[in-house]
Amino acid sequence: MIVLKATQEKLLSVLQSVAGIVEKRHTLPILANVLLRKTGNNVQFTTSDLEIQIRTNTDMDGDTGNFTTTVGARKLIDILRTMPGDQTVSLESAQNKLILKGGKSRFTLQTLPAEDFPLVQEAPSFGPVFSVPQKTLKDLLNQVSFAMAVHDIRYYLNGILFVAEGKSLSLVATDGHRLAFASATLDVEVPRQEVILPRKTVLELQRLLSDAEGAIEMQFANNQAKFGFGGMEFVTKLVEGKFPDYNRVIPKNHKNALTLGRAPLLASLQRTAILTSEKFKGVRLNLEPGTLRVASNNAEQEEAVDELDIDYGGDAIEIGFNVTYLIDALANMDQDMVKLELADANSSALITIPENDSFKYVVMPMRI
Repeated sequence: MIVLKATQEKLLSVLQSVAGIVEKRHTLPILANVLLRKTGNNVQFTTSDLEIQIRTNTDMDGDTGNFTTTVGARKLIDILRTMPGDQTVSLESAQNKLILKGGKSRFTLQTLPAEDFPLVQEAPSFGPVFSVPQKTLKDLLNQVSFAMAVHDIRYYLNGILFVAEGKSLSLVATDGHRLAFASATLDVEVPRQEVILPRKTVLELQRLLSDAEGAIEMQFANNQAKFGFGGMEFVTKLVEGKFPDYNRVIPKNHKNALTLGRAPLLASLQRTAILTSEKFKGVRLNLEPGTLRVASNNAEQEEAVDELDIDYGGDAIEIGFNVTYLIDALANMDQDMVKLELADANSSALITIPENDSFKYVVMPMRI
């Protein structure tokens, strides 16, 4: 019997960092497990869903012997959560079982053989490694991820286009009704890369990346990406397919533009959204010199009208939108002011940050 010891806080934190991709129901029961590999005082934790694999290491006190096993990740986390953070817990590996002890509690868990755990087959060769600050990538992901498709038959839309070239890193997401583009300037020149990261990978990176100092190292193969950050190694399959040409979708030279406060516009949309119909979520924007009127109604013949005073002298336009698409974009920005550009009632709208090309959001109009 080989024993490992650590505080509840340390063990729980390591397990939670790798357990995000673990599916509760999977055709392969072993994929609900975490692979533990003890070598000396070092313990490696690995999880996989066959397309993404996350691995991290930590040092734990224990015997000199080595072992590998797999145990239910969620059960282990749920048990640890019920224990005090500063309590020392021990893991003991015994025939086909893992025993977890803490204080006067003891839990005996079923294990499955480590050799049956399906590790992701890594690509034979990856491109050059380059790194960006974790916060930069996290911010870019937050600015575009809401525009990803969810279960689109056009599978290449269920993710984010990642384009690195020179000193620029750009991320793009679209579900066919709207498109979000965000870019950042890097400190270093990077080789041209253009890949599509799957939706699940994007959500997991958002969960794991830190706002603190620290870089994320990346490298890409034909069908795989590898990320390294904060002592973790993250390997994922890429989405194959051709992403739409986003430059053609972003409108140029819309002749009607207004700059207004992001928070007042967001609040106005949130108010009028309450009386939209459940199915269509449509609001009408009436733009006239000096005034923006936001209006909605529903099948119960209820209606909402909200007015904002604006600095605008362009054409009078009435245009309809899915209010959720507008709210998503504004809620994921933190700037005080936004710029709204329109051509007419039938053309897509462009939302940007004044005097700043790093963020662009395109939304198609809807007939109301």
